[in-house]
Amino acid sequence: MGALEGKNALVTGAGRGIGRGIATRLAADGALVAVHYARDDASAAATVAAVRAAGGRCFPVRAELGVPGDVDTLYEAYDAGLRAEGGAPGLDILVNNAALSISARVADVRPEDFDRLIAVNTKAPLFVVQEGLKRMRDGGRIVNISSAASRRALPGTLVYSMSKAAVDTLTLTLAEELGPRGITVNAVAPGFVETEMNASRRATPEARAAIAALSVFDRIGRPDDIADIVAFLASDASRWITGQYLDATGGSTL
Repeated sequence: MGALEGKNALVTGAGRGIGRGIATRLAADGALVAVHYARDDASAAATVAAVRAAGGRCFPVRAELGVPGDVDTLYEAYDAGLRAEGGAPGLDILVNNAALSISARVADVRPEDFDRLIAVNTKAPLFVVQEGLKRMRDGGRIVNISSAASRRALPGTLVYSMSKAAVDTLTLTLAEELGPRGITVNAVAPGFVETEMNASRRATPEARAAIAALSVFDRIGRPDDIADIVAFLASDASRWITGQYLDATGGSTL
């Protein structure tokens, strides 16, 4: 049996990139995984197909975050998906991964971009947790995907960095409040990872080499590098770890 056999997991933003890697790994460990996505049906279908081809169990959940009614839509689809898959009601593992990014220095930030990014990256995780806790069993796991940008001065991604710093504080505070229920809450902070979100920064061989050189391993991170860390935090092996910010940058911040 896998380490997560009999567990229900919800991974937001699982249609591609890091989220796809996390969903695939949790399913490989035995969890029934809800693959959340916002709009891209084809990408979500590819994640579901990959999970099932590997023998895992999952189902898609479509809900755009950062808009009115988003959390209700999300959990209505989640509950319906569980019933369709014959899964037991409830939630054991919640991974807040969905996020947007914009590149803008302070003089270039537009109010509408700020509002949208904060709505998806900061507000949504809070209320996804709030509603999720009504379903989460004692001993559950919450993993928030933060970013190395929350603890470094990166003027070009000011609002993104702010949104992830808020996620770090959310993690710390929830860990204190939910400890009596045996629920752990931790943040995983990737650096550069091979995903579509930062593809433009790797557009040339020179740019790729410069990014790879940031890590002590002289390579760019992969989604499975992050997924393996999340899988550990989702398992019972991590039961004595909570309220922590785990640097997952391959030593890029040393």
